[in-house]
Amino acid sequence: MKLSFKRGVHPVGNKAISKDAALTDFPTPQEVSIPLSQHIGAPAALAVEVGSAVKAGTLIGKAASFVSANVFSSVSGVVKSIEKKRTAIGSFCDHVVIENDGLYEEETLPSLSELSSESIKNRVREAGIVGMGGATFPTHVKLSPKTPVDVLIINAAECEPYITCDYRLCLEKPREIMEGIGYLMTALGVSNAIVGMEDNKEDAIASLQAVAPENVRVCSLKTKYPQGAEKQLIFALTGRVVPEGALPSDVGAVVDNVHTAFAVYEAVALGKPSYMRAMTISGQACTHPGNFWVRNGVTYQAVAEFAGMLPETMKVISGGPMMGFAQADLLPSTGKGTSSILFLNDDEISDGDKPISACINCASCASHCPMHLMPMFIERAVEEEDALKAKGLHAMSCLECGCCSFVCPASRPLVQSMRRAKKLIREKGV
Repeated sequence: MKLSFKRGVHPVGNKAISKDAALTDFPTPQEVSIPLSQHIGAPAALAVEVGSAVKAGTLIGKAASFVSANVFSSVSGVVKSIEKKRTAIGSFCDHVVIENDGLYEEETLPSLSELSSESIKNRVREAGIVGMGGATFPTHVKLSPKTPVDVLIINAAECEPYITCDYRLCLEKPREIMEGIGYLMTALGVSNAIVGMEDNKEDAIASLQAVAPENVRVCSLKTKYPQGAEKQLIFALTGRVVPEGALPSDVGAVVDNVHTAFAVYEAVALGKPSYMRAMTISGQACTHPGNFWVRNGVTYQAVAEFAGMLPETMKVISGGPMMGFAQADLLPSTGKGTSSILFLNDDEISDGDKPISACINCASCASHCPMHLMPMFIERAVEEEDALKAKGLHAMSCLECGCCSFVCPASRPLVQSMRRAKKLIREKGV
């Protein structure tokens, strides 16, 4: 029996568009616009001013609290301006606009004199590393759990359709990933790690297994969405259930993305801060899909021009089609959590053209929800603005994975209702 979790959905993967494209350098434009909020938590505090000379790796935003992350320049050049701009998720924050001199001179962090738990945690914090699967939670916070843990879980599932950058990373950088996993284990003080990857990536699984030490197991998971969700991944790999309102560390586990492990390797072994990441460009509405090393601060407009965005593009999505954010324009910039940018045509989003109709009480949303929720009832509570009822239906446990909207025959915007439910609960202080 394949390792998995209960319920979930099976969307068309569409990974063939980019899976065979090796990671190559994205041509960075003459100007980058780097957001000071690329993470969950407080935006970084501005650490440069207009006219400042910077290098790739120069600190331009300093973490403003424990749950925050440093931000670095991704190019060498001069700070042109500080501007308030919209991010890919719709919020506004300060952006440091830098004129790229094309030299790409680098500034690195000093070498570590020892590889202790504390020194590695400090290095992860200094380097501004966050969860690079898309969640962007500051990694140094995860490495300081309040309860003892005994296992590190590495999320290499990459269950979202289209996205293949983690897959390419596992094929091309397996030794570096394993070294990063070792650093994370040292930081946590654990002696065992488990890597979980969906079984539609057998060559990448073999690539990691070939270099994995005895205390790191690389496991094949059933290809199903959302296999990479934290609680579902923990259950699939360990059988442990994370209770409602609890953290993975409460059941003895810490989960980090495979790209995060690679970033930790670069920070510890090379002294390289986090200012570049692997990213997938895909979709049938672009002529140049693939996987690329992209520096933070590249505008989506520059990505669209490079990708050859076609006139028939109907939707541009930052992230995957299930949990990503559709863009109103191409003004936002790439950051640490930008795993992909998708250019989709009408055929790829045709289901979205179906008119919304009344709920037919089929319970498809409930039968597929990986958190065993009742989305149709939560939606009704939201419409009635009944925060107490929404809370009682465990709306705060929703992953916002989109399974409910995906299977709804009435095309109800259920995942949006789940988000509204959480907002209603917070606003009314339930």
